Amino acid sequence: MNSGRSAGQGGARAEAAAKKTLPPAAGTRKQSAWDFLRDILTLTEMEVRKLRHDPSELLTRALQPAFWLLIFGQAFSRLRGIDTGGVSYQVFMTPGILAQSVMFIAIFFGISIIWEKDMGILQKFLAMPIHRTALVLGKAFAAAVRALAQAAVVFLLAALAGIPLRWSPGALAAGAGVVVLGAVFFATLSMFIASLVKTRERFMGIGQLLTMPLFFASNALYPVSIMPPWLQVVAAANPLSYMVNFLRGALVTGNLSGWPADVGVLFFACLLSTAAATCVYPKVIV
Repeated sequence: MNSGRSAGQGGARAEAAAKKTLPPAAGTRKQSAWDFLRDILTLTEMEVRKLRHDPSELLTRALQPAFWLLIFGQAFSRLRGIDTGGVSYQVFMTPGILAQSVMFIAIFFGISIIWEKDMGILQKFLAMPIHRTALVLGKAFAAAVRALAQAAVVFLLAALAGIPLRWSPGALAAGAGVVVLGAVFFATLSMFIASLVKTRERFMGIGQLLTMPLFFASNALYPVSIMPPWLQVVAAANPLSYMVNFLRGALVTGNLSGWPADVGVLFFACLLSTAAATCVYPKVIV
């Protein structure tokens, strides 16, 4: 009996020792703020490396803003039916096209995690001792880098077309900051959706279903004042409207009196979407 009890105690001690030597599960390891930031930057660099190896993506994505700015914008600049605040319609719509380009890049970024799941890469990421929020934010900031590259393309097109924006370093830096915020929101929203639908076909359908209502139910192409009352309510709840508000104030009018509301709404939306994406992120492999 004593030998059996000793063997049982020995087995329990061995099991406890084994548990102590096992690596912590992903998302449970205690990290300092520096470790957390380093993980985010490492994952961001991994994603940006893909863009560096395939720069043709930037050229193909430049076609859509070129179409809007150089064709649609010039054609509608001849109309006088929309109050654009004393500037040409092409100038008025440039911040809206910039916001649209950022949204289109970021909102389809979630398809990458479905591709990584199918290739078996995502399972390895989730097994790493990295906080899940760092995984989500690493990809979101990679989408922000792509969005900044797209913003540079839009600025180049605007300069070539002679669109008189405010080209001061402060205005451009402020616009770049809001581009990052908007890209993080739409990218984390995209990852939330991708974690739920789990297939590329369903994700593409939902992404296309979301982008057009978000774009046209905002102030990107026309002021909110000309919308019907019900659409004004939708525009007020649309984060894209606040992104366009800030960009238009920074790059066109110079009036940033409403920046606390614009930045505050975008930042709060980022927090909500990041928290939601972090919660459902592991479910993409289930």
